[in-house]
Amino acid sequence: MTMTGPGAATNAKAGANDKKFASQKSMAKDKKSNEVVEQSQETSSDDSSDDDEDEDEEKVKEAIKKKHERGHKTISAEAYGKYNQKGNFVPKVIAKSNEQKGRIIARLEKAFMFSALDDKEKNIVIDAMVEKQFAPEEYVIKQNDYGDHLYVVDSGQLDCFKKFKPDQPDTYLKTYQPGESFGELALLYNCPRAASIKAKTNAVLWELDRETFNNIVKDSAIKKRERYEDFLAKVEILKGMDPYEKSKIADVLKTVKFNATEYIITQGENGDTFYFIEEGQAVATKKDSPNGAEKEVYNYKAGDFFGELALRNNAPRQASVIAKTNVILAMIDRESFKRVLGPVEALMDKQTQKYVGYN
Repeated sequence: MTMTGPGAATNAKAGANDKKFASQKSMAKDKKSNEVVEQSQETSSDDSSDDDEDEDEEKVKEAIKKKHERGHKTISAEAYGKYNQKGNFVPKVIAKSNEQKGRIIARLEKAFMFSALDDKEKNIVIDAMVEKQFAPEEYVIKQNDYGDHLYVVDSGQLDCFKKFKPDQPDTYLKTYQPGESFGELALLYNCPRAASIKAKTNAVLWELDRETFNNIVKDSAIKKRERYEDFLAKVEILKGMDPYEKSKIADVLKTVKFNATEYIITQGENGDTFYFIEEGQAVATKKDSPNGAEKEVYNYKAGDFFGELALRNNAPRQASVIAKTNVILAMIDRESFKRVLGPVEALMDKQTQKYVGYN
C-alpha cells in the first residue's frame, strides 16, 4: 500500500525474501515547512513527476537549492534540517559612530518589523546593520530577484513598482518614507522579491542580512503578525478585506495598554492615532461646553474602533475616550492609517453614524 502526503515519503516494502528496499521521495509545496525528506537508493521511474529525484546525499543537497529556484511558485517559511542547518549564530558587529546608532534607533522605533524586539535584540540588529546609499533612479531591489537583505529607510524617498503581467508596464504602488522598511517578505517566506523598489531621491538605507534577521527578528515578527491577523479576522468592519490587505494592517499595528479610568484620547486635542480595542471596554464622553459636565455618548467593546474622525477630517478630537476596564489597544498612526485603511473608508462612514461627531 502506498501512502502520499505533503512533505512525506512514499515507502514500499519489497517481498519478504527481498532484502533490498526501494524508496520514493516526494517534495510537496507546504507553506509551513517545505521539509526535505531524506531517503536512499532507488528512484521512481515515473517521468510525469518533476519531483522524483535520486536519493543519494548530493541529490538531497541539490533539492535544497531547487527549493529556492521554485520560490516563484510557492511561498514557504525557511526550513532547517541536516542539509540546511541554522547553526550557531555569531552576531556581526559593524563599527558605527554614536550618531549613526542614534539614527538607526530612531528609525527602528517606526519600523513594525522591529517593534517586538527587546533592548538586547535591538542592539544586535543595530550592530549588524550596514549603511547603504542610493542615487535617484537607482534600484535597491528588483521584482523576481532573490534577496538576502531587508532595508530600513533612514533618509530620502523610494518608489515601489510591481509588474502584474509580463506584457504590462510596471504599476506604481507606493513611496517609502524614512522609518519604513521593505524586503522582509523574501526573508520571511523564502520567495523572490514581490516588487521593485528604486530611489526617487538620494536615499540612505540601513541594510540587514538574512542570518541576523533569521536568528533575531524573524520569529518575533511572525508571531506579531499572526497575533494581529487573528485579531483582525474578528473585527467586523474588516470582514470584506482580503488576507493580504489585513496583513498590511497587521504590520503597522502597535500594542498600547491603559488602566481603568485612564484617558485614551481627550476632547479638543489634536488626533494622530486610531485604535482598535483588543481586550476590555472603554466609554466615549463629551462636554457640550468647556466647563460642562461629561456625558457618556458611546460604549466600546473588543473589536470596536475609534479615533478615525480626527484623522480623516484633520480636526481636533470631538470627544474623550476613557478606559472603563483595563484595556489592550492596537494603535495605528496617522500616516499608516491613510495608507492601509483606504479600502474600508466607506464601511467606516456607515459604522461611525452610530456616534457621528463624537471622536
